[in-house]
Amino acid sequence: MGLKERREREKEARKRQILAAARKLLFKKGIQSTSINQIARTAELGVGTIYFYYQSKEEIFYSLQEEGLDIFFREIDAIGRAKTAPDAKLRETGRAYLRFSSEQKDYFDIINYFLATPTVILGSELKQQIDRKGSHILELIGGFIRAGVSEGMFREVDPKKYAIMFWGALHGLTQFKKLEDTVLEGENHQHIFNYAVDQLIDGLKRPKEH
Repeated sequence: MGLKERREREKEARKRQILAAARKLLFKKGIQSTSINQIARTAELGVGTIYFYYQSKEEIFYSLQEEGLDIFFREIDAIGRAKTAPDAKLRETGRAYLRFSSEQKDYFDIINYFLATPTVILGSELKQQIDRKGSHILELIGGFIRAGVSEGMFREVDPKKYAIMFWGALHGLTQFKKLEDTVLEGENHQHIFNYAVDQLIDGLKRPKEH
């Protein structure tokens, strides 16, 4: 391994160390009560080292959201590249989101934390960057719907609006996992989730001609 490659790996390892500390503090204290000094102590690094990689704590938390959205985008992009029908792509998108919420739970919880926060924590520029990431995912989902309309499989709908509704429904349905022992007692969350996704997709389809 060359010196340049080793340094790059060391930099990436240091950034992961910082992000892991920030993630831990986010869920324990919340972003408002978390400081760069606390992140440095938790990461066992100097404050100067933190500022070498990030300009502010907001930029650190932006990076955590960005990583999570990038992972999810790659999942949906792969679904889009597969040679499957539009309804299958939407169904697989639902499964991918549920999978993401468990296999990438740290990232999912961070995204959920900021979605559930009523105030704008990130500065306008960072928020716009995050919103663009989300928009790219919506564009992929909207593309599946647009293709279904074009092929005559789906009825005429606004692809963007339906994509927003679809993603919103996925997110809400995923949250019901927390209610398995109460509201969903006696029901299997994954079965309910898949049933709801199928209903959303069936609602898009053109009625069969008799």
